[in-house]
Amino acid sequence: MRLEKKATVVSTSVAGLLVVMKLTVGIFSGSVAVLASAIDSFLDLTVSLFNYFALSTAEKDPDDQFHFGRSKIEPLAAVIEGTIISLSAIFILYEALTKIAHPRALEHIAESVWVMVASFIITAFLVYFLNYVAKKTKNMVIKADALHYKTDLFSNGAVLLALELISVTGEQLIDPILGIGIAIYMIYSAFPIIKEGVLMLLDAALSEDDINEIEKIIISEPAITNFHDLKTREAGSHIFITVHAVFNISISLYEAHRISDKIEEKLRDFFEGKKTHILIHMDPYDDSEMNEIEDIY
Repeated sequence: MRLEKKATVVSTSVAGLLVVMKLTVGIFSGSVAVLASAIDSFLDLTVSLFNYFALSTAEKDPDDQFHFGRSKIEPLAAVIEGTIISLSAIFILYEALTKIAHPRALEHIAESVWVMVASFIITAFLVYFLNYVAKKTKNMVIKADALHYKTDLFSNGAVLLALELISVTGEQLIDPILGIGIAIYMIYSAFPIIKEGVLMLLDAALSEDDINEIEKIIISEPAITNFHDLKTREAGSHIFITVHAVFNISISLYEAHRISDKIEEKLRDFFEGKKTHILIHMDPYDDSEMNEIEDIY
């Protein structure tokens, strides 16, 4: 089993444990903050299950129906995850505003504190593990999952602080006010996840730094006099690069092919951890202006 899939199994198991713990205490205590955290953990469980399915599907080989594979299911999963985070935040916001309008006292605060302490510790270990997997594999789904649980870590800490403040001051408004703060933070955290996923689904080009490095690798070969029509895109753990490289007209096809292979090897080394697909069109002269005219007409 791939490390990414193992990570989704671990996160699913942890989310299931946290749901049972938080939901039980949230119902008995009446805390909006704890109940909101329980709902968020339930959504984590759902998302982690979907992420496992997404990764299993994305790693399937290309076939007659999907010539480029199914790698775009990874950014799709990230967009869905970000949307779920936003929707859960809106629900938490609603619950918090309702409690401000109709206040009710919290019960079993001591039990709530212990559950949130345990949740904070468990989530902290999970975030560390997911960050490790995300850095090692550079997988977008795991990166989104790590960010998701990182927001949970902050919200768990905030809930714990609120419960302590309520037990000391007796001020019940701290709980719904904190719920509003958690909801706003969740929406703020979800936006970059959704944005990155949407850009990838729309075949946005790689970052400017990556493109500059690609250009450096291409022009580092003396036999290449120029290049044009460099196009890049990313789909999950896959990177696609196409370029027209202009060779000296006197070079042999064998030598041009050998140099192209060398460039491809350098590009794959640069994007280590990604599945890089490279197509180099070998031109005996610069036909970029001709291509531009064809694109116009």
